[in-house]
Parts: sequence; C-alpha cells; structure tokens
Amino acid sequence: MSWTVLGSVGAVSAQERETRSLYEEHARPLHGYVLQLLGGDLQRAEDVVQETLLRCWRNQQLTGDRGQNLRPWLFKVARNLVIDDYRLRSARPKEVDGTAWLDDVLADTDDVDQVLSALVLAKAFQSLSPAHREVLYETYYTGRSTREVAVVLGIPPGTVKSRLYHAVRNLRQALGVPEPEVSGK
Repeated sequence: MSWTVLGSVGAVSAQERETRSLYEEHARPLHGYVLQLLGGDLQRAEDVVQETLLRCWRNQQLTGDRGQNLRPWLFKVARNLVIDDYRLRSARPKEVDGTAWLDDVLADTDDVDQVLSALVLAKAFQSLSPAHREVLYETYYTGRSTREVAVVLGIPPGTVKSRLYHAVRNLRQALGVPEPEVSGK
C-alpha cells in the first residue's frame, strides 16, 4: 500500500497541504489498528482508513494545531466503521463467492457415507468372536479401563489386554486397514 498517494506533489492550497499532512501523519498507524480489528483483511482495512480520513476531512478543522488530539477521534471513527460494517454483514445473508458451494459440499459429511461406513464397520465387527466384541464394547464404547473391564467381565486384566489386542488386530484385517509399523523391530 502506498502511503503517499493522496494529494499531489505540487499541492498548492493550504487545504490540500493539510489533507496530505493528515494522511501522512495518521494513515499508517490507523491502518495497522484497523487491520488488527479486521483480522488481517487488507482490502477492508484500506476502505475503512479511506472512509475515516474522508470523514475527518469533511468534519474537522484541518488548519491549526491538530497534534495528537485528532488521533483518538480517528481511531474511534475507524472502530465505529468496523462495528457498523460487522453489524451490516451480520444482518444480511452471507456473501458467497463462486467456490463457496464446493467448500460446503466437501466439508459436510453425507448421511449416505455415514450409513455405509456404519454398515461396513458392523459387518467387520460381526466377524469377531463374541469374546473380542465384548472386550471392544466394554473398552471403547463404555470407556472403561482395563481393570474395570476385567471386573465387569470377571476375567483377569491380562486376558482383557490380550483379547483387546487381538480384537483390534482382527478388526483392522476385516476392514482392510494395514497394521501400523512398529519401529525398533
């Protein structure tokens, strides 16, 4: 963004010189502030800064001693413009570009995919022995620890661990998921 675009090099009138001075003095810090408010949206930040400085030019006495007294006013106007823009965007339907529908299609999981995944998983689950299904259910579905599963099923914790290992391994095979490679072997 060019910060010296406003005004001409040979600005003749006092108003033109004051406008250029206003821009050079306040545009950069104002832009940084607005950019932060807008979460990094450069285009909207530039629009807000331009509108803020335009309102200042229309409503303020540019000649004389502005000093730092003008900066708080500029920041307040910019903040109010950002808030107004946010409220306006919230009140109307979401703006979309040509690819928004594709993002929505890809982001949403389809019910058909969920049903098919559930059927495949149910079939793979049925291929396990009843003892393996029981251990998987108690461990993963109910969220019990190995010790708690051992108490519920009335078997030693070592047996729970063994059945769980073999159940997961068999379930992976039934689903066609490759075994994870173990490093160090």
